Amino acid sequence: MNTHTAAPMNTHTAAPMNTHTAASMNTHTIDTSAPVISADAYDTAAFHAAADAIATVTNTTAPDAVALPSEDASTAELLVAAQEAGRRAVPAPLAETALVARPLLRRAGLAVPDGPLSYAIAPELTIRYAHPAASPVGSAGCLGDDDTLLVTGTLRRVPWARAATAVLVLATAPFGPVLFTLTPDQAVLTPGGNLAEEPRDDLHLAALEVPASQVRRIDAELLDEAGLRAALARSALIAGAAERCVDLTVAHTTARTQFGRPLGRFQAVKQEEARLVEEAAVVRAAVQAAAVPLDIGGPDAHFAVAAAKTQSAASAAEIARIAHQLHGAIGITLLNPLHLATTRLWSWRDEDGDETYWARRLARSLTAGTLWPSLTATP
Repeated sequence: MNTHTAAPMNTHTAAPMNTHTAASMNTHTIDTSAPVISADAYDTAAFHAAADAIATVTNTTAPDAVALPSEDASTAELLVAAQEAGRRAVPAPLAETALVARPLLRRAGLAVPDGPLSYAIAPELTIRYAHPAASPVGSAGCLGDDDTLLVTGTLRRVPWARAATAVLVLATAPFGPVLFTLTPDQAVLTPGGNLAEEPRDDLHLAALEVPASQVRRIDAELLDEAGLRAALARSALIAGAAERCVDLTVAHTTARTQFGRPLGRFQAVKQEEARLVEEAAVVRAAVQAAAVPLDIGGPDAHFAVAAAKTQSAASAAEIARIAHQLHGAIGITLLNPLHLATTRLWSWRDEDGDETYWARRLARSLTAGTLWPSLTATP
């Protein structure tokens, strides 16, 4: 049993850091009955020591096991796993791997590496041919003997870069949109984190040569899909964290008594709890409604994902506000698990496009003739 100290005078005991079954699929146990330790204190290297360790996320009791769907699972199945990861504040890039990196690699025709994966959408990188071709037409370097690239620049705030087996990069090369992979040890890594202390690392690339075998030319549609997948993954995590806020708040107002009766018996508290449940339900519905459109693609996918991220980002602040208000001062302490959900809500609402960005995209996708059908159509 490993013991981590998250802060002075605050020691959390988690389940064994690298517990794997003897079966063909390795599992890692996360004891959800104990407080979840902060991401920076979590031994991510041990968690991902086995190639398929990310395959399952389990509770200490088998009936509560949450399995990561297979690589060919539908988006709806992957969203369920991501939502559960958000609810448990799982310190691992489960959503990034399942919903973003793996599907995009398969679409591009690249092999999917084992282990945890991350992604970076980086149009600001400087990319040129590593083997420029001599050509009398066009400027120097406009053609290459092959697609081997020299990449310079910084990938900023890459989720879980330090724990990733590989990072999927989407950028613009001399020949147009491009997708390629790299490993964190090919870059200079500057550690960083979000408000919830999840890793958000900068990767600095200095004329990194990416072999043609790791490079794929892609169309603008796939580049756009990457942004949609990243936003929907973040929305699913928010939906899970919102559900956790509801669970913790209802448990607190049921157990806590004031003036001789539980807090949950007071009308004002009941009203706020109802609003909390309502906000969480709206986020969950918006995320679920985007699953089928994303699988199909096209304008419906843009509308559904934009609606999901706009709603989840807008609701995150209200959900956190109500949860903390009903918890009182105890809710902001490290001893209370509420902060593990609310700090993630505050972080995730701004990542992969904030509320304003996606609200504008949502508005641009609608006209007077398409608004009503978009609102009333069955997903």
